[in-house]
Amino acid sequence: MSIKSQATPADAVPASWVEHMPPRIQPYLRLMRLDRPIGTWLLFWPCVFGLLLGAAAEERRFLEWQDFYYVILFGVGALVMRGAGCTFNDIIDRDIDASVARTRGRPIPSGAVTARQAAVFLVLLCLIGLGILLQLNWFAVALGASSLLLVAAYPFMKRITWWPQAWLGLTFNWGALLGFAAQTGRIDLADGMLYAGLIFWTLGYDTIYAHQDKADDEMIGVRSTARLLADETKTWVLRFYAIAFALILAAGFTEHAGWPFGLVMLAAGAHLLWQVRKLDIDDAENCLAIFRSNRETGALIALAFAVASWLG
Repeated sequence: MSIKSQATPADAVPASWVEHMPPRIQPYLRLMRLDRPIGTWLLFWPCVFGLLLGAAAEERRFLEWQDFYYVILFGVGALVMRGAGCTFNDIIDRDIDASVARTRGRPIPSGAVTARQAAVFLVLLCLIGLGILLQLNWFAVALGASSLLLVAAYPFMKRITWWPQAWLGLTFNWGALLGFAAQTGRIDLADGMLYAGLIFWTLGYDTIYAHQDKADDEMIGVRSTARLLADETKTWVLRFYAIAFALILAAGFTEHAGWPFGLVMLAAGAHLLWQVRKLDIDDAENCLAIFRSNRETGALIALAFAVASWLG
C-alpha cells in the first residue's frame, strides 16, 4: 500500500505518538483518530455512566470484578468503534473533507489511503467490535447491534438537516443505554433520562466544535447547528447544557443517588458554565480547546456516579 501524503489534520494533537509509529500504519491510526483521543473519551464516558447507573439500579456498589472488566471492555470498544465510525464517515465524506481546510489532510482526501483500503480496514474494526460486544448479555448484544443504524445514517445528516449534532448525540451516547443493559439486561426510565441528558450535552459541545468549520461549511453547503444558531450560540449552548445537567441529575436521583452525587454534579455543572463563559465562537482554537475540555466534564460526571455508588 503506497503512501502519498503524511499530512496531519489541523485539529490533530501536535506531536502525537502516532508520528513516531511506522510510516505505513500512520494513515490507519489517523483514520481511527488516535492522534485525536478526545472523541474516544466522549464515546467512553457515556458507557461508564451507564455501567455505574446500572449498578445503582441493581442496588449494589460498583466494586465487583465484573464491573471493572466491563470498564475495560467498553474502553477498548470505544476506541475501536470510534475508529470504525470515523473511518466510515471519512469514506462517505471524502469529497467534502477535500474542500475543508481543517480536514483536507486526512488520510483519504490526502491520498495516504484509498477508499477501498479504508473499507477493508473498516470491516476489520467492526469484527473486533463484534467480538467485544459478544462478551455481553444477549439483550445488550441486540441493543449494541441496533446502534449501527444510527452510525450508518450520521454522515448524511449534515446534508439533509440543520441538526446533525442532534443525530450525533443519539449515536455517540448509545453507550449509556448499552452500559446499563450490560449490568441489568434491560433499560429503564432513569437510563432513558440519562441518555436524553447526554444528547443535549453532545448538542452543546458539538455545536462548539462545528464553529471551527462554519466558513467552509457555508461555502460548500454543509449544514450544522453552528451555522443555524450563529451569534445566538452561547445562549443555546447554555440551554443545552442546563437541560443536560437537569436530566443527568434526575437520572441519578431516580436510582436513589444521595447528596454526594449531587455535590460532585455541581462541580460538573460549574465546568459547563465555565465553558459557556470562555467560549469565543469566532476563534477556532478557542472552540477546539473548549470542546476538548468536555473530557474533564465527563470525568466529573463519572466521579459523581462513582461517589454515589461507593458512599451510598
